[in-house]
Amino acid sequence: RTHVRAGTRGKMAAPMMEVETQIQAGPGDGDGDQRGAGAGAGTGAEPGDKAGPGEPLAARLRQVLDSRSNANAVLDILEALEAEEEADTLEAIRICGRLFCTLLQRGDLFVGQLPGEDEAMSGDHGAETKYKMWMRHRYQACVQQLLGLMLHDAEGVQRLSVFTLMRFIQTEGRRPLVQGAGDSSCVFPVELLKSVVERVLQVETDATLLIACFQEYLRYADVRYYTMACTADHIPRVMQKAKGALVPVYQLNVFNLLASINMPAGQGDPRAFLVKPKRKCAEYKATKLKEQKKKFEQVWLVFLKYKLPAALYKKVLVILHEAVLPHMSKPTLMIDFLTAAYDIGGAISLLALSGLFNLIHQHNLEYPDFYTKLYSLLEPSVLHVRYRARFFHLLNLFLSSSHLPAYLVAAFSKRLSRLALTAPPHSLLMVIPLVCNLLRRHPSCRVLLHRPADTTELSADPYLVDEEDPAKCRALESSLWELQALQRHYHPDVAGAASVIKKALSDQETDLSALFHLSTPELFEREPNKRACRAPLEFEAADGILGRGRALVPQHWALE
Repeated sequence: RTHVRAGTRGKMAAPMMEVETQIQAGPGDGDGDQRGAGAGAGTGAEPGDKAGPGEPLAARLRQVLDSRSNANAVLDILEALEAEEEADTLEAIRICGRLFCTLLQRGDLFVGQLPGEDEAMSGDHGAETKYKMWMRHRYQACVQQLLGLMLHDAEGVQRLSVFTLMRFIQTEGRRPLVQGAGDSSCVFPVELLKSVVERVLQVETDATLLIACFQEYLRYADVRYYTMACTADHIPRVMQKAKGALVPVYQLNVFNLLASINMPAGQGDPRAFLVKPKRKCAEYKATKLKEQKKKFEQVWLVFLKYKLPAALYKKVLVILHEAVLPHMSKPTLMIDFLTAAYDIGGAISLLALSGLFNLIHQHNLEYPDFYTKLYSLLEPSVLHVRYRARFFHLLNLFLSSSHLPAYLVAAFSKRLSRLALTAPPHSLLMVIPLVCNLLRRHPSCRVLLHRPADTTELSADPYLVDEEDPAKCRALESSLWELQALQRHYHPDVAGAASVIKKALSDQETDLSALFHLSTPELFEREPNKRACRAPLEFEAADGILGRGRALVPQHWALE
């Protein structure tokens, strides 16, 4: 549990007694009888108004709000934030929220550049100003304690701390504490939000819960805009301290926060502001979708600028093509990141295909040797990864053009057929129709079906399986004898799918959308629902439980 103490009682109480005396003795309080009623000049509050040590926090709250002479009761409320019991801490947070939101709305906090507490109490300021300065320092102490409570062990304390701080941001936005901003409609308490965001982005602690709490406020355009701005400034500071090393927990927290940002497709609801502008303000960038997109693009580019852990690399690539690229002002800025990911190999290259396809298809990206790299990804492991369906969907799209050269289509068909020899049944039911579709699109490659195999030796196949360049693998000189071998597969569905090449291929392509997601459990579930045309029958009747008459079991065993 982490918290920041508000300070010692003696240090804060002594200056306040002087302020109380001056306020009560002064000729004009300026706040009416609501705050000063019941206090004698120079004597403080009446005994009945004093906050006793055992009184509930709600009573102290009423005393502070009813009379400035009871301002020292704020110290008891702040001290309660350090309670050991969760229920007491929650009650103290609620009271603090009500107290300082009311003081902000009343204008009881000092507005402008706040001097140090000692300077404020000893300077030539009036009693009114000293009171507001002192209360502003208490407000800052409360904020620091709530920031510390965001890391409390109890989930309820964390949630309520975030909620209360966001209430402070909303109220402070309506009653700014910045000098000369009283009539402005474009003042947002960025510094307070920055403190909250930095607390959410923990460096060494998983902040999943905090991010889930804070995510509720990202639907507001102003919170979303300034959160992205604060995050873009925070990432370089943390990563530069790491001096090039990975900071996996922090980077995961940043990713989870950025992934929680749902950018609107249009201008969005104009009322979706935590701090709603009083009137239209041309300089308020948070209201403009174009500026939101720029900041969204900036924070993602800053995040992806640094090296990522392999597991996080995959998480980023999974959402990049749907949740990031469509909302960027210039998606082509992701070319370097995606091409670097595509060159890494393995599952990361498979996932980078979606983003590259988006850039190639919509932004005319030219990637040299793209099909050579795609060909190299066809390894046995590709049939077993989690992202198998996405990869083969994109592979089918990339090979759908009728303008591809015959040697390239033949190379992919041959490589897929060779992989099929060791593939599981659910993958074979996808790979075999895919190969047949390639042959339907490119009739010049059907020679692979009609060329007879001259030998049964694998070494005699002219296809070079270890050649990485599809132009040099000699696939057109080979044949798809692998499909003929699969006609004797143990699984009847696979044998039936491979037997399609016994007849002339139809022009109608097979729909692969349902086959991409086929799994082994689904194959098992389908079997009982099949209606068998023929079933094997016993040709020799059994004459007992242990078997037939000529069997060996009844000769040596008997049931008694």
